[in-house]
Amino acid sequence: MFRHKPFERSWIGLGFETLELIYHVSVRNLRRSHNNAMLGLVMSIVQSLIMLLVMFFMMQLFGMRRIAVRGDFMLYVMSGVFMYMTHIKTIRAVSGADGPTSAMMMHAPMNPIISIMGAALAALYQQTLSAAAILFVYHAAWSPITIDEPVGLLGMHLLSWFSGIGIGMVFLSAKPWQPELIGIVVSLYTRANVIASGKMVLANNLAPNRRAWFDWNPLFHTIDQTRGFVFLNYTPRYTSYEYAICYALVCILIGLMAEFFTRQHASVSWGKGR
Repeated sequence: MFRHKPFERSWIGLGFETLELIYHVSVRNLRRSHNNAMLGLVMSIVQSLIMLLVMFFMMQLFGMRRIAVRGDFMLYVMSGVFMYMTHIKTIRAVSGADGPTSAMMMHAPMNPIISIMGAALAALYQQTLSAAAILFVYHAAWSPITIDEPVGLLGMHLLSWFSGIGIGMVFLSAKPWQPELIGIVVSLYTRANVIASGKMVLANNLAPNRRAWFDWNPLFHTIDQTRGFVFLNYTPRYTSYEYAICYALVCILIGLMAEFFTRQHASVSWGKGR
């Protein structure tokens, strides 16, 4: 008679509750680096600008401008840097999300999927605003830009983000077992992608033996496809966005299975001996 009966909510109510939790986790992740949201966005823009300037002067120094697509050279550099920054920032955010041993998981509505989605959406929001701000300032103050297929460009931006989620989930699922080692691996992977992403070259201009160095990387495919959507006179022949989609889906599947296995065996006491 005095037993508490929990209130049964509909699937729609549960869905809205989950979306609200994801929103709050996203805001928490955005404010983790800086309490002021505007300053956090400015820092993200500065990081992208530094990468753009480094890549621009590096390509000028090594005479790589002649192998670029005909058109705005700065837009060519941006097309690679923005995809690269979105990809690696998503990997870092997802791999650093709250795991099964986190204190946040002690709260009933919280679960690892909400943590992953919150971290991923925070990274997407920050990188999208950064890229939009830089493109707007360059278009308004420096040189007007023309994008051949804006919808395709947005699709490749989301695909770079989506593939970053898959790779980040694999790292996240392995992190409770060896946190220090996985941290080093994530750092090595993101730094290696400065070259392995192929953002300084065009797939159509590479010899088959050189192209094999980059073909495994989904970011190489999304960057090359991005340039096909941005520039009217470039058509990618050796890359495909289907490969990046399949790669991301496989990584997400592996990450989900590994995360489920880790959650069954993870313990807060694992880190006490380190």
